[in-house]
Amino acid sequence: MNRHVNSIAGRLSLRAPQRQSLEILDRITEIVPPRKGADLEAALAAIRSEFPTVSDFEREFPSLCFALATGVGKTRLMGAFIGYLHLAHGLSNFFVLAPNLTIYNKLITDFTPNTPKYVLKGISEFAVSPPVITTTSSTSRKSIPRCVADAPRVSVVSGKRSARAILIT
Repeated sequence: MNRHVNSIAGRLSLRAPQRQSLEILDRITEIVPPRKGADLEAALAAIRSEFPTVSDFEREFPSLCFALATGVGKTRLMGAFIGYLHLAHGLSNFFVLAPNLTIYNKLITDFTPNTPKYVLKGISEFAVSPPVITTTSSTSRKSIPRCVADAPRVSVVSGKRSARAILIT
């Protein structure tokens, strides 16, 4: 298992279902490393060989859904996924879709350092270089200071969908 999984799970005090989801993501990224231009059919076949319930990506890129019960901590799991994908695989651009304005505002707060429910609290790499949060009302990417150019960028937008989504590029 990837050392980042143990580190992130411990630092974020992930519950068992959250940790299991992070372990599944780790295994999937071992099977199919996250990169542009992946052969979707080969990726789906490889993932299906270990996770037979995965039937389709439903997109033109590898896309997965993790089902968690209400109150388990889906927002914290998103933070764990972002931390893992950034630290273990060097991914830096993340897109989070909120189904409504209430969750949109909560997500912005939860991804903001020094707030009570900050989802990356305890991950030392983000204490030094926290993610840059962009929203539909924030300034353009060009205005991001050079000192945070290597920090992950999390774009939070509000949509009319019925579930939260995360898109990694």
